[in-house]
Amino acid sequence: MQCKIYRQRIQGKKQLLNLLLMAERWVPSLSFFLVMVVLHSADASIPAMFILGDSTADVGTNSLLSFSIIRADFPFNGIDFPSSQPTGRFSNGFNTVDFLANLTGFQISPPPFLSLVDSQSSMNKQFLKGVSFASGGSGLLNTTGQSLGVIPLGKQIQQFATVQSNLTAAIGSDETEKLLSKSLFLISTGGNDILGHFPLNGGLTKEEFIKNLSDAYDNHLKARFFLLSILMITGVPPIGCCPLSRLADINDHCHKEMNEYARDFQTILSALLQKLSSEYGGMKYSLGNAYEMTMNVIDDPPAFNLKDVKSACCGGGRLNALLPCLKPLATVCSNRDDYLFWDLVHPTQHVSKLAAQTLYSGPPRLVSPINFSQLVEDN
Repeated sequence: MQCKIYRQRIQGKKQLLNLLLMAERWVPSLSFFLVMVVLHSADASIPAMFILGDSTADVGTNSLLSFSIIRADFPFNGIDFPSSQPTGRFSNGFNTVDFLANLTGFQISPPPFLSLVDSQSSMNKQFLKGVSFASGGSGLLNTTGQSLGVIPLGKQIQQFATVQSNLTAAIGSDETEKLLSKSLFLISTGGNDILGHFPLNGGLTKEEFIKNLSDAYDNHLKARFFLLSILMITGVPPIGCCPLSRLADINDHCHKEMNEYARDFQTILSALLQKLSSEYGGMKYSLGNAYEMTMNVIDDPPAFNLKDVKSACCGGGRLNALLPCLKPLATVCSNRDDYLFWDLVHPTQHVSKLAAQTLYSGPPRLVSPINFSQLVEDN
């Protein structure tokens, strides 16, 4: 069934209660992402959205990279998108960022930055509404995905600096700073760093590697516009439980060590954000516990109306994870809403929607110190 996103607001205590009850147990999408939303009004209507991160947030960036081998601009991707065509999203339809955009007042997330660079007039006009820098396969570390032709988070931040310069030229430095001081940054990165760390670990212990990720995150977040803005961040989910990782176990069990990395990174990231928030009073944030949310689903699929949390809907071979989701090589399931995973590592559109609802309105044990909707309202 095609999923059409309608602009909607949560009205009435009953609707809000139902959403909170569902959010109490739901899961955000695999991996974690950075979305910046510029706020101009006090009614949670968001006029602009800027996205940074990896494939969970990519809305077509990698499709514009001729040298990238990490892409989703081919069937069966997009089979449930309104056009039933691949869009560059690593999904059967919309991704989590699209649904978060909807919850903050948009019908869909903003276009890729790279799609605008050839038109100065269109570029500056769109910058006031927002753009996406997210690149599938990227990570916190510049070395992550380096051989795959993707854009790491550090380079995405440089691209945003171009946006900032253009805005300053167009509306002045004071107005630009005022705009950025009301911006939401939602990060989706880190999962690829851990995936790429296995099976070779470069001689680093778990503690050393997690510290490297934390230090990289620390450096990225100290960009001035982040420290004066509002951050929406999710941690790394149990990526050891995605179909690709389960292949390492003869009984299709989760990759325990990989999950330990993801869980420990959540703890380190939480401490880092608390430290930065204390040091820089202008920084506000919300952190989604992707690990806890995802394990809730994996441990009790029927509670979330799911039937398969191990195998991919689209692919081939064992767990449908031995082949990529590429027509005609792959087979695709017909009951996509029954699956947690769309392909080797990415969630289905159905899961992405519920993930966004959790991030937006979830309880403190899943999204802290406040959820995304509270972050928007507090601004």
